[in-house]
Amino acid sequence: MAALFASGLSAPGLKAQEPLRIEITEGVIEPLPFAIPMFVAETAGASDVARDITGLVSADLTGTGLFREIPASAHISQVATFAQPVAYADWRAINAQALIIGAVSVNGSQLVVKFRLYDVFSGEELGDGLQFAGTTDGWRRIAHKVSDAVYSRITGEGGYFDSRIVFVSETGPKDNRLKRLAIMDYDGANVQFLTDSGALVLAPRFSPTGDRVLYTSYESGFPRINVLDVASVGRRQLPTAEGSMAFTPRFSRDGGQVIYSLSNGGNTDIWRTDLASGQHTQLTNAPSIETAPSLSPDGSRIVFESDRSGTQQLYIMSANGGEPTRISFGEGRYGSPVWSPRGDLIAFTKQNAGRFHIGVMRTDGSEERLLTASFLDEGPTWAPNGRVLMFTRETQGASGGPRLYSVDISGRNLRQLPLSGFASDPSWGPLQQ
Repeated sequence: MAALFASGLSAPGLKAQEPLRIEITEGVIEPLPFAIPMFVAETAGASDVARDITGLVSADLTGTGLFREIPASAHISQVATFAQPVAYADWRAINAQALIIGAVSVNGSQLVVKFRLYDVFSGEELGDGLQFAGTTDGWRRIAHKVSDAVYSRITGEGGYFDSRIVFVSETGPKDNRLKRLAIMDYDGANVQFLTDSGALVLAPRFSPTGDRVLYTSYESGFPRINVLDVASVGRRQLPTAEGSMAFTPRFSRDGGQVIYSLSNGGNTDIWRTDLASGQHTQLTNAPSIETAPSLSPDGSRIVFESDRSGTQQLYIMSANGGEPTRISFGEGRYGSPVWSPRGDLIAFTKQNAGRFHIGVMRTDGSEERLLTASFLDEGPTWAPNGRVLMFTRETQGASGGPRLYSVDISGRNLRQLPLSGFASDPSWGPLQQ
C-alpha cells in the first residue's frame, strides 16, 4: 500500500494543479502531509469535545501510515470561524497538501459536527462539506465518520474507522486462562464483554450486517456453534447437522446461511445450514480434514483448508460443493484462509521453517506475499475496505500471550492494538449503519 500524491510533490510528471489523490499500490512513498486546526467550538461548552474530535480524526488518519499531520505549532493561519476564507498561501508555505476544517456545536446532549476538506495546492474544496449529528456520548463515532469521509475522498477507497471488532478477551495465568467474547471499536476503544467466563469460547465471526456473531462454545463439553445478538446479548445454539463437533463457522454473504466444519465418525467435512429452514447440506465428503471455510464476496465460491494432499493447504470449490482446486503451493503449511471483501485476495496463516506468517495471495494462488513473521501469527481478518488486516500475535516467555496487531496489505504499518490484556481471534465487522 502506498501513497501517490498528485499535487504538491516534486516527483517528475506530477503537477501542482492536478487533483489531490492517494493511490494505493505496491510502492512506498512519503505519507501525505495534512493540517487539521482545532475544530471551531460554535456553542458554549463545545470546546472539550471539539478538541477530542480533532485529536481522534488526526489519530485515525495518521494511524493508516498514509498521512502525516503537520503540528499546530507550525500553522501560520488561525481558523476562528468555519466560514472564513481559506488562506491557501499560508498552508502551502508549511507544505500542507490537505486541509481539514471543522466545527462543533452542542445543545444539551445533542452534538453536531461539520467539516470541509481542501486540496491546498489546487486551492479547491474536495467534495461538498458534510455534517454529522448524534449525541455527546457518541462523539467517537462521529469523529470516525469524519475520518472515513476524509480517507475516502483522498484515497478513493472505502473507509474503515467507524467499524467494530469482536474478539476473545483472555485473562489469568497461561495454565488457567479465562476467555470471554468482547467487542470494541476498530482502534481498541469502548471494550464491552458479550459473554462471561463460564465456558471456553473460540473463533467469533461477525454477520455481514454486524448485528449477530457466530462463535464456538465448549459449554456442553464439546464444541458447538452459538449465534449471539449483539444488541441484546441474547444467544442460542445453532442447530447443525448431526455430528460430535461443530466449529469454524461463518455467515453467508446474505446472513441467511452458515458454513462450518463438522466432525462425524472421525472425519471432518464442511457443511452448510440454512437458518430459516434448518436444512443441512454437506459440501465436502473426503477422508481428509476440511475446515475453516470462507465465502467469496459474491457467494459463489468457498476457500478452505484441507490436508487431502498430505499437508495443510488451501483449496477453492463452488459454494455448492464439488471438486476443489488447490491454490497454495509454497513451502510450509497454510491455514485459516479468509476472502477479501473486495474479492481480489485471500489472506491466510502460513507456517514454515519454525515461523508463522500472515500472507495474501490472488484467488488463483498467484502473487503470494508474506506480510509478517514471528513466533506465532495467526487468524487474519479483513477491514471492511479490504486494505488492512488484523490478526493474533503470540509472544514467548512466562509473561507472553496473545495480542492483536494490524498490518496493511503491503506489509507496512504493523501496529499493536492498545488493549490492556491478552486478546485473540479477531473478526472485523462492517461499517456501522
